[in-house]
Amino acid sequence: MIRVTGQPLSDVSGQKPQASNASKAEQNAVQTAKSSATNAGVAVVIGSAARSLSKDAVGQSPEVNNAKVEAVKASIKDGTFVVNPEAIADKLLSSAKEFMSNTTTLK
Repeated sequence: MIRVTGQPLSDVSGQKPQASNASKAEQNAVQTAKSSATNAGVAVVIGSAARSLSKDAVGQSPEVNNAKVEAVKASIKDGTFVVNPEAIADKLLSSAKEFMSNTTTLK
């Protein structure tokens, strides 16, 4: 469960997590983490929602154009790479606008 200023948040499915619904494996993982935390100093438990997100994201990374990457590397090495500040500024503003529109809908 995630808490921000003491308020529980729903998980990504929109349902509030309930401790009674925790699987036996998760309960064992929590117990193992607690017992090993005294030795390691840090306990990390990954819940089922996080595991499912991780499984969903596998294989969804964007394709890389290796030829373009090599061309950019070569132009940087040769000193011929040209930076377009207007394009960078436009994309930065676009990303900021998208971020702001996403955060305002979450409230």
